[in-house]
Amino acid sequence: MLYRDLHDFLHTLEDSKELRRVAVEVDPDLEISEIVGRVSKMEEGGAALLFENVKGSRFAVAANLFGTYKRICMALGIDDLNDLTRRIEGFLGRLSGGAAASWWEQIGFAPRQVEIAPCREVVDFAANLGDYPFLKSWPEDSGRAVLLPLVVSEDPDTRFANCGMYRVQILGRDVAAIHWQPQSGGAQHFKKYLERGERMPVAVAIGGDPAVILAASLPLPETVDEMRFAGFLRDESVELVRCLTSSLLVPANAELVIEGYVESGEMIRGSLFGNHTGFYSPAPDAPMLHVTCITRKKEPVFPATVVGMPPMEDCWMAKAAERLMLPFIRQELPEIVDMNFPLEWIFHNSAVVAIDKAYAGHAREVMRRLKDSRWLRRARLLVIVDADLNIQDLSQVAWKALNNVDWKRDMLTIDDPAPKIPAESPFPVCTSLLGIDATRKWPDERDGRNWPREIARDETVAKLVDARWKEYGF
Repeated sequence: MLYRDLHDFLHTLEDSKELRRVAVEVDPDLEISEIVGRVSKMEEGGAALLFENVKGSRFAVAANLFGTYKRICMALGIDDLNDLTRRIEGFLGRLSGGAAASWWEQIGFAPRQVEIAPCREVVDFAANLGDYPFLKSWPEDSGRAVLLPLVVSEDPDTRFANCGMYRVQILGRDVAAIHWQPQSGGAQHFKKYLERGERMPVAVAIGGDPAVILAASLPLPETVDEMRFAGFLRDESVELVRCLTSSLLVPANAELVIEGYVESGEMIRGSLFGNHTGFYSPAPDAPMLHVTCITRKKEPVFPATVVGMPPMEDCWMAKAAERLMLPFIRQELPEIVDMNFPLEWIFHNSAVVAIDKAYAGHAREVMRRLKDSRWLRRARLLVIVDADLNIQDLSQVAWKALNNVDWKRDMLTIDDPAPKIPAESPFPVCTSLLGIDATRKWPDERDGRNWPREIARDETVAKLVDARWKEYGF
């Protein structure tokens, strides 16, 4: 086990001098997000922050917890994110019968249900969401929101649970809106309840072991139990407890749990929110969550993230997702050697992908298959390059890739239906993927090698210059 809960992780961060406490009073309305935004853009990502005196609430807020490469590794108990890739590759290589398609059935670490849980120390059936320090990040946001939530729902047919990270907008004392992505597991569950005309139970857990938080943020297949995968990450099963007002199971070590239900067909009109792209985005209409109960620890700490102009904390969370996804993508496309979600390109909306032994039309095939996969189906830009290129160095990508491209021949556009938004919305929506084949592809008639070939120095002359370097006066 890495950490029992969020408090355990905070103690580790403080012992490692990775945590800074802020004792003065701060406002959850814009002020905290302004502070977090500045700190996250400091050299190497700044410190994790614990705001101990939040205006209007007696509870503390923790932010920028995963805001550096080092702290992401600390959260997962590893020295390097590539260790995570190697661990998953090792697991996939041990699958019985090589059944990579059913890896989640063999992963082990099934969640363990408990009856007594830290998140149940205080029970409040007269819930008031206004008592808690939820943040408003940007001036034109529609209001405060739960910004690092674990939203739990259940398929009404199979009873298979989903735990996803969807923005939860606070609307009033006991009502909120859940903005899940159209293709997400939670949205698919809601669609089934809507077709049945039935009320849908929902729970929003806040906090827990860092591995649980990171697992909820990953684009795992709908058939994968996020809590089981979190158990794999932390090397010990996650403890779950049943809600008081529904049959849903939530992390027992969460800081707070909001229990409630979504009424079939009851929606709130979409509004603006500051997105991770650094621009405001229009949200589609969202179902309303009616709160039936709130349970919590006696002294909860509220983890929160602020998204906006990169780099920010979510960029580093996406780099962890990049290393986690790579082994699974390789199972489907073994010619992929590496991939990079550049922070400057808004990470999961684009990627540089290196492939081995590229042939005519190969890059286009990879683009189409990646767009069809669940891992990169939301991508807006894919740049396919050769395996010998260090794709983690964007200056190398820019230099070599642009020398290999004929725009008329090497660009591919793949249409993709846009998420539903109000017809009268003035906001543009990206409806397609741009793919760029930046692999070498021109054969040299003299020796059959691919062209263009990189300039290389004469090794004999290089050794001569090495020997005479001091003689030149340098």
